[in-house]
Amino acid sequence: MQQLKIFKGVESEIAVLEAEVNAWIRQSRARIVSISGNIAPQSNLPEGKGGVTGRTLYPPSDIVLIVLYEPAEA
Repeated sequence: MQQLKIFKGVESEIAVLEAEVNAWIRQSRARIVSISGNIAPQSNLPEGKGGVTGRTLYPPSDIVLIVLYEPAEA
């Protein structure tokens, strides 16, 4: 039976999200059917506000990954 797993992260920490997804795949031994994702559009911050790092006008975008998988056989 196919199931979903949803991962959420931010653009500025994409390596963390990648490591989390890869660790879950190894640990679960799931058979991945497909992976799709989306990145939220960035918006300008109000005047006088910097991004998370204070060096950009744009905050990091949200990223969502949807993994369709079949659980490993028990």
